Amino acid sequence: MRKIVAGKLHGIYVTEANLDYHGSITLDPDHCEEAGILPMEFVEIWNKNSGARISTYVMLGERGSRCCILNGAVARTCQPGDQAIICNSVYVHERELTALKPRVLTFDKGNRIVDRLTYSVEPNAEGGYSFSILNEANNVLPVPALVGRP
Repeated sequence: MRKIVAGKLHGIYVTEANLDYHGSITLDPDHCEEAGILPMEFVEIWNKNSGARISTYVMLGERGSRCCILNGAVARTCQPGDQAIICNSVYVHERELTALKPRVLTFDKGNRIVDRLTYSVEPNAEGGYSFSILNEANNVLPVPALVGRP
């Protein structure tokens, strides 16, 4: 079994940090549903501002609120206005890798969804894998490591 990205909220802005609450991260159910993140699911949180990384579980906040609230100890790792990446994962057999199509949402400063992307892994001619990022129209987007190369 391999641990693989299942969904991601990329660049969502932290709206609150509540040190005295009893823990976790509170997210808008609309965002969670689109990215395939479940309530009570453990997620990784990566702070783009500080580089801090932490794991906690998801609680659902008010639908349509666009909230991203860090609670309890995790509140020490992110402050309001910080950009975060929130990622869930699944364990799959390698033979299932190409069936997995992780959903990735990107955000503006108001936590409105800017892009809806999909990660895709396909077998290649050499017996390995190719990786693509697809937009909503299923157009292939450049992968950063490949930009500018022939």
